[in-house]
Amino acid sequence: MTPKPTGPPDGGWGWVVAAAGFAVNGLSYGVLRSLGLAFPDFAEYFDRNAQETAWVSALALAVQQAASPVGSALSTRWGARPVVMVGGVLTSLGFVFSAFAHSLLHLYLGLGVLAGSGWALVFAPALGTVSRYFSRRRVLAVGLALMGNGASSLLLAPALQLLLDNFGWRGALLLLGAVTLHLTPCGALLRPLALPGDPLALPRSPLAALGLGLFRRPAFLVLTLGTALVGVGYFIPYVHLAPHALDRGLGGYGAALVVAAAAVGDIGVRLPCGWLADQGWVPLPRLLTIFGALTGLGLLAVGLVPVVGNEDSWGGPLLAAAGVYGLSAGSFAPLTFCVLPELVGIGNVVQATGLVMLLLSLGGLLGPPLSGFLKDETGDFTASFLMCGSFVLSGSFIYLGLPKALPSCRQASRPGTPPPEMGELLPVPQVALLSPGDPHSTLDTTC
Repeated sequence: MTPKPTGPPDGGWGWVVAAAGFAVNGLSYGVLRSLGLAFPDFAEYFDRNAQETAWVSALALAVQQAASPVGSALSTRWGARPVVMVGGVLTSLGFVFSAFAHSLLHLYLGLGVLAGSGWALVFAPALGTVSRYFSRRRVLAVGLALMGNGASSLLLAPALQLLLDNFGWRGALLLLGAVTLHLTPCGALLRPLALPGDPLALPRSPLAALGLGLFRRPAFLVLTLGTALVGVGYFIPYVHLAPHALDRGLGGYGAALVVAAAAVGDIGVRLPCGWLADQGWVPLPRLLTIFGALTGLGLLAVGLVPVVGNEDSWGGPLLAAAGVYGLSAGSFAPLTFCVLPELVGIGNVVQATGLVMLLLSLGGLLGPPLSGFLKDETGDFTASFLMCGSFVLSGSFIYLGLPKALPSCRQASRPGTPPPEMGELLPVPQVALLSPGDPHSTLDTTC
């Protein structure tokens, strides 16, 4: 049965959808972020260097993001529920296949291509569905869904290290295959929802289903360009934060603690940031620019942390820098996707999410191998994190071209601006200045 068109419910079953998005994000990016703990085992077993093993996660990121428009197009045609369920099965099969790998090529195919393809089918449809269920509380709901990344990292980082110590990397991958199969029931919770802004007819061609026409919108083009630059550096900590901690002199569990510190910061800031953004006090593009710049500065701080004395040290400076990075990145991530309905309309949000992920794939493919190359050339990850912080700062500078990213003071009117579901930015709240002797407003400006 096709649901009757209504506005976003801003609650109800939407919170179940947000919880499903939480699990989907945790079983995709959370797993990928923690997988770096297994890279030293891969390098030792297959006798390869850091750059070659980094291609495992680079391929997974690139395939997951480059194929996200395909997941969005399939979701537009068949609905998010079956697409996410099929993606869960593919992801699980990728981990099971990789557990029996006899060469690094098998890991490229299993984790990079097969698991990456499964993740491509789950993330954009799930996150787009969360956006469709909310309007006033959209940033809060998306922030809750994206908390799955940090929560999963917090739990999986020490758990994966424990599995590696007791079962080896083959047993760990096999168990991760069982864990990622839970993406399938998460997809079953994504109940379809029809909204007034939806297209009246299904796309007639594959290109239309991909939503490539959205690139004709200048604001969306600015967002994707900045996001492509951010993507080069944003995913390097997912892969090399744990090896960087090991390189700084920490032991295996100390490195896991550093990853957990970033995850705690990531988790702790999502809901407060979502609540703050939903108040409308600061335009979302401006918040996106600010927190993107802070994320870049946090990555620079991670790269400049000095070497720890011994493996028994807690690595306090690196823990603090990782926590700052987690706080900044946790604030930045929800805003990247929550600004989309205001730029392209709620009916195009799933396609826009897929296209943003496609642009991120360029960075996901380039960043980790470049980081590994710099490590092999310089002997440590300092240059790698300085490079990735610089790319994130460059992308944040591009975001200044978005509407309302920069403050302005000008006389403002009260036009009948449509809601963000129609693809227009909400007006900034008007400020009326009253003179002491006149009860009527004398000046109406926005700053």
